[in-house]
Formats: sequence, C-alpha cells, structure tokens
Amino acid sequence: MNMTNNTMVTEFTLLGIPETEGLENVLLFLFSTLYACALLGNLLLLTAVTSSPRLHTPMYFFLSNLSISDMGFCSTTAPKMLSYLSGRGGGISFQGCVVQHFFYHCIGCVLCFLYTVMAYDRFVAICFPLRYTIIMNHRVCCVLATGTWMSGCVHATILTCLTFQLPYCGPSEVSYYFCDMPAVLLLACEDSSLAQRVGFTNVGLLSLICFFLIVVSYTRIGISISKIRSTEGRQRAFSTCSAHLTAIMCVYGPVIVIYLQPNPSPLLSAIIQIFNNLVTPTINPLIYSLRNKDVKAALRHVFLKRCLSLEVNENI
Repeated sequence: MNMTNNTMVTEFTLLGIPETEGLENVLLFLFSTLYACALLGNLLLLTAVTSSPRLHTPMYFFLSNLSISDMGFCSTTAPKMLSYLSGRGGGISFQGCVVQHFFYHCIGCVLCFLYTVMAYDRFVAICFPLRYTIIMNHRVCCVLATGTWMSGCVHATILTCLTFQLPYCGPSEVSYYFCDMPAVLLLACEDSSLAQRVGFTNVGLLSLICFFLIVVSYTRIGISISKIRSTEGRQRAFSTCSAHLTAIMCVYGPVIVIYLQPNPSPLLSAIIQIFNNLVTPTINPLIYSLRNKDVKAALRHVFLKRCLSLEVNENI
C-alpha cells in the first residue's frame, strides 16, 4: 500500500500536552527522570531474570517479555516528547509519525496480551499446581510469547494502514504529544469515520476481551485460594498473585476512569496516557521485585559479581 503518494504533508508538528504552557522545564525534569528510571529498572529486572537459573521459570519468562515491552513502550513516545519539551520543536516526519503510530499500538497490544497470559500462568500455578510444569512447558511458553508479539504486529498493521492510507494535505499540526490515531485522523482530507469506528472498536474490543479473561482467571484463583484450609497456604498463594494484581490495577484503573467520564478533557486523557506510557513502566520493576526474595537475591548476585570483577581488573 502506497502511503506517501496520497499525501502532500511531509511533516507533522506535535503541539504537545494540552493545557501545559509554561510548565515545559518542570515536565522535562519529571518525564526525563521517569524515563531514565523506567529504562534502568526494567534493564535491571531483565538482567536479574536472565542471569539467575532459579528464575528460568514460565512466570519470569513472561516477566522478561514484559520488561522488554515496557522499555519499548515508553521509548515510542518519550524521546520525542522530551525533545520538544527541551525547546527543539515538535516536528516529526510523515514516515516518523507512521513508525511511532505502529510501534505504539504494536507494543500496547503486546502488553495487553502479556498481562492476560501472566494471569493465565498464575491461574494454572494455583489451580493446577501438580500439573503446572506439564501445562506451562517450554514449548507452550514460547508459543504464547510469540503469539502475543505476532498479534501486536497484526493489530498495529491494521490500525496504521487504516490511518495513513488517507490523504493528508494540510493542516499538519497534531494537537497531541505523539502521533495517536484519533489526533492524526482529524487532519485527514477525506472522511475518516470508517477508520475511527474500526480503530475504536479494535482497541476497545481487544482491551475488553483481555480484561474479561483476566477477571475470569482471578475469579477462579480466588475460589481456589478460598478452599485452602491453612492461613499460611492462603497467604502464600495470594502473595504469588499480588504483584500482578497491582500491575493490572495500575494499567486498567486509569483507563476505566477515562471511559467512565462522559466527555473526558484532553488534559485528563493525556495524563492517563502518560501514566501508562511512563509511570507504569517505571513502577512495574518495583512491583515485581520489592517483595520478591528471588529477584532481590539475583540482583545482589549480579552486583556482587560485578564488584568482584572490577576489583580483579584493578589488581591486574
């Protein structure tokens, strides 16, 4: 599909976060700190999982995929946002806008599926503990992980083609901080109602199905936990799910708030998306590591090994 011959626009201008004029320096410091923490935290978590044989289990395999996705998700929007907050302008090429749009929806879809797969993993671990290693074997884990990434690519390809097959002949100012589908479609020179309907249905239906499957999984988990007689056993079972439940609430909670608003303001919508783009990837490593003895032990081992290697190099 030829997406460039149908348009006269070669560059878009991102106008930034609505209603934040004069706050550029504050937002630059805040978002650059969050972005750096998100990259560092997920990189440390990924290092801990890959370096420790004890963490080579299905749960941590999917957690590694989540860390990679989180780093990619915040990197789709944060660099350009930090660029125009620092005064370098909000210009983005047509091709750059296409790429940003594709990866935003691709990785966003991957994250949605990953949270669902991780809920299924906890469901199997608690409801079928004796068959867990058989059900969640290496082949099944690879198929599930590959399926999430392929589904994300298909989802993003559909939305990107729908958006950028339309002609854009001006104006070229996107009233948002990144090339999101609703903001870009407003600039199309032809009727974009079909793309808007398909995009809203696609994104909304995907999120709803994933959320429904997560609720079903945790309902079954809750029933299984309630049947455990010992208090210690119930606490141990619940502790394995608490981190994932917290992450789910951080992702879906703000989205539900948006959908409960009849006419959400542009500023509120931007805050919710920035929360999902930057804040959630920043706190996910904390959620999954603060109360996890195995992850903390693996990180200590990595740092200790690193310090020892530095001492050996200095002595040499």
